[in-house]
Amino acid sequence: MGDGARALGEFGDDIVNRPGALPGKAHGWFRTWFGKIWRVRGGGLYALGYATCFAYLEAKSFVSGFAGSESLVDFVTDEILEFLFRFLGDSLLNFVLAFLWPVYVLQYSPPIGPIAFVAAIVLFPLLLKKPIERWLFGDAAPDLPGDDSN
Repeated sequence: MGDGARALGEFGDDIVNRPGALPGKAHGWFRTWFGKIWRVRGGGLYALGYATCFAYLEAKSFVSGFAGSESLVDFVTDEILEFLFRFLGDSLLNFVLAFLWPVYVLQYSPPIGPIAFVAAIVLFPLLLKKPIERWLFGDAAPDLPGDDSN
């Protein structure tokens, strides 16, 4: 909790004093978040699908909240006042829905969805896993349970 509070304080300081630095830091924040998801979800196709689905649902929730506001001030006020209730509730729902991402892929325009899913299962370890791990961790291999490839 202390790390989260410290990060929030640094974020607030950046917003006020160095707003131009935020885009450069966002990449690091996203990579850190994605790395945690990658480790917790097993570091494979499921982890990638979960993180992608969750990020998509969160962005969709944020954009719909912004679009539903009458002005930027209303949006910021609504987000601040309702953050603990609405946004966290939406995030919890998005968390649960992201677990089900394979179902969304399999249901997508049959037979395209199942074919794409099988192709992803076959091609992911061959084409994407190593570049993603290199981006997340550099040359240090992640220590994942049950991963005998290291």
